[in-house]
Amino acid sequence: MTPMKPTNVCNRALFYIFIAIVAFFLVSGCSTLTGQQKSSSQNKQQSADGDSDPTTIYYDFDDVVVPRELKVRRDKTFIYESAGLKAGLLSLKGRVDTSSLIDFFEINMKKDNWRLISLIKTPETLMLYHKNNRLCVIGVDEDNYNTYTRIWLAPVSSSMGSGLLK
Repeated sequence: MTPMKPTNVCNRALFYIFIAIVAFFLVSGCSTLTGQQKSSSQNKQQSADGDSDPTTIYYDFDDVVVPRELKVRRDKTFIYESAGLKAGLLSLKGRVDTSSLIDFFEINMKKDNWRLISLIKTPETLMLYHKNNRLCVIGVDEDNYNTYTRIWLAPVSSSMGSGLLK
């Protein structure tokens, strides 16, 4: 019996390590896809009009729909949930046309029974919506490559007046 050369042992070890890493990523990737599919089907069931539109999705807020081209920026998102109350900041990023995105929110927020209070168009567009006992502020801005969207959702105190302008 001839002894194995050290380079063959190292090459085989590296080969098996490589195979194990690839297998790990394949398995974890498949489980991620399964979770996204479950989330996607749940979000489709939450659609207000019963339609399952493959181009839109409800992420953390059940009545604020966003285009699927926008992906959640988890490092810049904060959601607070307690006893029927969901509030916080949902931060998104994607490559979409800013004016189309603004039109999208104007149309779809109305479908979800939000009432537009104010729309401010500057380099960053701000849209303020009201629904029952909640406020929603949507901010949209862009750089050379991406469009950034921030959706703030907050409860409104019942003792709050009609505002400063009367």
